[in-house]
Amino acid sequence: MILDQDILRVHPEQAMLQAFAAGVRFFQYRNKSGPRRLIWKTAHLLAQTARQVEALFIVNDHADIAMAINADGVHLGQDDLPIEVVRKLIGREKVIGISTHSVEQAVDAERSGADYIGFGPMFSTTTKAIGAVQGIENLKIIRQTITTPIIAIGGINHANAAEVISSGANGVAVISAILSAYDLQQAASEMIRILAKAGTDNPEVRRG
Repeated sequence: MILDQDILRVHPEQAMLQAFAAGVRFFQYRNKSGPRRLIWKTAHLLAQTARQVEALFIVNDHADIAMAINADGVHLGQDDLPIEVVRKLIGREKVIGISTHSVEQAVDAERSGADYIGFGPMFSTTTKAIGAVQGIENLKIIRQTITTPIIAIGGINHANAAEVISSGANGVAVISAILSAYDLQQAASEMIRILAKAGTDNPEVRRG
C-alpha cells in the first residue's frame, strides 16, 4: 500500500496502522511535494511503527532517507539513481523496487538486480501522471518475459484487482481505492480479501 502524502486524509501513521489491522504488510511512503526534512521526519516515524508491528516499509525515491532511517528499502523511479548505484549505497539486504512502464524497462530492471518491479499504469488514473495506460495485455507480456516479482499500479480498485492478479501480477500497489475511502480499514480489508481469493485461484502467481 502506498501512503501518498498528497492524498492522505489522516496522518500517515494512522493510515498505516488501520491498513495493518486490515492485513496489509507492505507499505511505501511517497511525498512528491514536501520538503526533504519533513519527508525524513515522517518516514522515520513510519519506519519505527512498521518495525513495531513487523511490517515491511520502504521509502519512495529517496535512497539517502531510506538509509538514514534504516528503512527496509527504497522504491525508485526511472529518473532516480540507477539500481546498481543504490545497491552499493544501501546494501544487499535492503529491498529495491523500481517503476517501469514498458517491457524494455522491466527487462532492464531485472538485469540490474531489482527485487521487484512496479508496472503500470494498469488503468487510467489521476493519482500520478506516469504515461500511457499499459493494460492487462502488456502485463501478461511482462509476466512471460521476466521472473522478478511484479507489483501492478495505476487505477487499481476493488473491481479490477482480481483480474490484475490473475493476469500475472504478484501484488498490487493501491492508493486512492483505499486512501479515499470513507472507512480506510474496511476498504483495505476488502482489498485483502479480494487479493487472497485471486491468489488462491492462481497458485502460479503466488509462487512469484
